[in-house]
Amino acid sequence: MTTQVIVTAPTGPIALRSLLEAAMSVQLRVIKTGLRRTERRLQNFESQYNMSSEEFYQRLTQDRIEETLDTMEWAGEYQTLLRLRQQHEMLKEARIAD
Repeated sequence: MTTQVIVTAPTGPIALRSLLEAAMSVQLRVIKTGLRRTERRLQNFESQYNMSSEEFYQRLTQDRIEETLDTMEWAGEYQTLLRLRQQHEMLKEARIAD
C-alpha cells in the first residue's frame, strides 16, 4: 500500500525538500538507536530465561506463561521492537517526490 502526502511551504520546494530529507535522516537514526537498545534489553531476557523473544511472546499470548513484572516488561520490549521495525521499514522506503 502506498500513501502519498503533499506538503507545501512558502519557502519553495528546494528548501522544503532538504528540510524533509534531514528530518527523515534524523528520525531513521533515532529509530536505529531505539532498535539497538531494545535488542540489548531483549537479549538480557533471552539469556535469563533461555528462550527467544518470539517463543516467549507466543507462549505469553497463549496464556502458557505466568504474567509477572518481568514478563510484562519483556512483552513491552518485544512490542516496542516490532513497532520500531515497522517504523524503520516505512521510513527507509519513503521517498520525496519531485
